[in-house]
Amino acid sequence: MSAIYILWLRELKRYIRSRAQIVASLGQPLLYLLVLGFGLGPVFQKAGNGSYLQFVAPGVIGMTILFTSIFSGIAMLWDRQFGFLKETLVAPVPRIQIMIGRTLGGATVAVIQGVLILAICLIAGFRPAHWSLFPLAFVFMALIATVFASLGTAFGSILQDMQGFQLIMNYMVLPIFFLSGALFPLTNLPRALAIITRMDPLTYGVDALREVLIAQTHFGLPWDASVLLLFAAAFVSLGAYLFSKIQL
Repeated sequence: MSAIYILWLRELKRYIRSRAQIVASLGQPLLYLLVLGFGLGPVFQKAGNGSYLQFVAPGVIGMTILFTSIFSGIAMLWDRQFGFLKETLVAPVPRIQIMIGRTLGGATVAVIQGVLILAICLIAGFRPAHWSLFPLAFVFMALIATVFASLGTAFGSILQDMQGFQLIMNYMVLPIFFLSGALFPLTNLPRALAIITRMDPLTYGVDALREVLIAQTHFGLPWDASVLLLFAAAFVSLGAYLFSKIQL
């Protein structure tokens, strides 16, 4: 357990020390929140769907957690390049503990980023529908972070260099975000698109955040929680397996 704690703490320290990373990672979510939230607000309201800022805020929080957690796994490429990963793997501890420690550290950092965006949303005018359900938002933020930190670990375990990074971004991470319903409602979608969105794990995370924050849901909270737990178990297992196969 000490190895898990040490690696978890290392990820937190690396995040806290990198102030430039904190500022830079907030840029894209703020762009979506402020430009889309206020820019498309009048159009969304005329369509009879209420405030677009209220609608898009949970999606932007989910996006922040997605990108931060995925990048935490791909950061293994830097550790591989500078030799830290080799030093970690030769340590006399099970690799599963190393993987769990890194994943928990990345998930914790992603949740912190999500909380920062949530605070900015509140400053910008976002208001939860029911403050009594507000603590549940942090539970689902942690679930989303665990799902994608595990997936990031799986990616980091199979990538050998940064050349594969753009492939992961363009053909995996960006579609996960744009097909999750973070920016648009899931109702009345074409059948093909509706099927694809149901295969996206972030869809259920964003839907759960909308339920606890603005009392809007497409699938229902029990179903969202069940699917997220299933994806978390699957991706943690996949990440652990691929991490165990890393060759020094």
